[in-house]
Amino acid sequence: MELKTATLANIEEILALHYRYQVDSISEDDKADGFITTAFTKEHLTNLIQHENGLFTASVDNKIVAYAMAASWDYWSQWPMFEFMIKHLDDSTCLGQSITKDNSYQYGPVCVDKSVRGQGVFEKIFNYSLSEMSKRYPIMVTFINKINPRSYEAHTRKTPLTVIKHFEFNNNHYYKLACKTAE
Repeated sequence: MELKTATLANIEEILALHYRYQVDSISEDDKADGFITTAFTKEHLTNLIQHENGLFTASVDNKIVAYAMAASWDYWSQWPMFEFMIKHLDDSTCLGQSITKDNSYQYGPVCVDKSVRGQGVFEKIFNYSLSEMSKRYPIMVTFINKINPRSYEAHTRKTPLTVIKHFEFNNNHYYKLACKTAE
C-alpha cells in the first residue's frame, strides 16, 4: 500500500470514490457500513490540494482505495456545518488544552473502499494524515453523525480520538471528537 499527499492528477479518482460513499449517492445496501455527508466538487478538492495540502490517499496497485481530508478552519468555513463548529470550538477542551481556530484543524471525511475494509487501511490513512497535519497543528477536531455507527466505532476504537462534546445542528445529532496530534 502506498500512502501519499494527493496531487491534482488524483482528483477525478478521489471524486469517483467519494461519490460511491456520499450520503446523496450511496447505495442503500452500503449505507449501513458508513457514509460521508459533505458533497465535494473538483474545485473544492483543487483548493484543498493547492492551498491546504490536506488531502491524503492510500493506493493499492496504483488504484486509490482510501482518502482522508484535513484542513484549516478557514477552508472549511464555506460550509454552514463547519461555520457552526468554528463558533463553538471553545466549548470544549482536548486533554485540558483549549481548542481554538489557530491551534486546531478539522479532520475528515475519510473514506475507505469496501474492497479493502478490515485490512488496516483506515488506521494507516488516519495515522498518515495525523502525522502530516501534526507539522502544523497540535489538535485535531472532527465530528461524526450519530446515525453513522460504523464511523463512530472505527474512530473511537482504532484512533486516539475521544468524544469531547455532543451537539445538534440542522436537526442532526453529532459527536465532537478531538485528539492531540503528537505526544
